Amino acid sequence: MDLDGLIRYNAAKAGVEETFPFDENTLVWKVMGKMFAASNITEDPLRVNLKCDPDWALELRDEYPEIIPGYHMNKKHWNTVIVGEGNLDQSIILKLIDHSYGLVVKSLTKAKKMELEQLKKEDGDK
Repeated sequence: MDLDGLIRYNAAKAGVEETFPFDENTLVWKVMGKMFAASNITEDPLRVNLKCDPDWALELRDEYPEIIPGYHMNKKHWNTVIVGEGNLDQSIILKLIDHSYGLVVKSLTKAKKMELEQLKKEDGDK
């Protein structure tokens, strides 16, 4: 997966905004204002930080050398996934992005979840 693919995949999700809150190189994707992914867009190979269930995060790190504890993040809840070398199957990368997005959506307040559902309905009407 390349940067363009990562941007397109994340941006297509409901309620997502792209921001640069830390510096001009670190792109952060938020759903309803809460971060679910971050990537230094100048880094080679491309990496993305993704939220992950703590138990699964450990399993993934044991199984895949391209998945390591989250750089500059809470290492219990975040993984850094090396996506730019092509060694990790794209289906796994997409599954991890979806998982991160889902964890954050699950943690939203009831009001934010309702707002997100409305956005999904509006997107479906297009």
